[in-house]
Amino acid sequence: MSTVDPVIAPLLQARSLAYARNEEPIFGPLDFALAAGEVVLIEGDNGSGKTTLLKVLSGLLEPTSGEVLLHGEALTLAKLSHQVALLGHLLGLKLELTALENLRFAIGLGGLRRGITPQLALASVGLDGYGDQPLRSLSVGQKKRVALARLLLVPAALWLLDEPYANLDRDGIELVNRLLDHHARGGGAALITSHGAYAYTSGTPRRIALQAAA
Repeated sequence: MSTVDPVIAPLLQARSLAYARNEEPIFGPLDFALAAGEVVLIEGDNGSGKTTLLKVLSGLLEPTSGEVLLHGEALTLAKLSHQVALLGHLLGLKLELTALENLRFAIGLGGLRRGITPQLALASVGLDGYGDQPLRSLSVGQKKRVALARLLLVPAALWLLDEPYANLDRDGIELVNRLLDHHARGGGAALITSHGAYAYTSGTPRRIALQAAA
């Protein structure tokens, strides 16, 4: 059950949200809301639609039915780059560019959060001194950290994170949890998926359970 104050529009809201592929239901209908300061876990077995749900919420896929609201208004493509940040299995980084060049490209698309620079973002994820390294020369885990640095830079209030702990060592897992804590304390919110027992556990995070279609 949502604890969102009904007087204040939630940061994100799904109403009767459903998605089907080739007329086969993937998930839904779903009704839930996400308030500023919340981190919510999406749980479910393989095939239950966790990744698909994040793609629908980010605007990459159009729902079969229902609607998605941001701050009480219908989701539009114009809002995505500045209000929603998606981190998926594909990191969206250009291997031929350096870490800093990738981050500057992201700023050009989504803007820059106040009080931070690309260099500070890289230092915050443990990559101080790696700014001029081409992405192709970095390890899988280091590439993931560059993608996490991008989250710190753009001013999106809503983070949609699909298996953010994948390809990270223990320090990287703890880093993700610290970033989520910091984002929530600053008034942001996040929806995350994870199969790991080390998923975000600060406080008692709310959970959304998905079931694979029969």
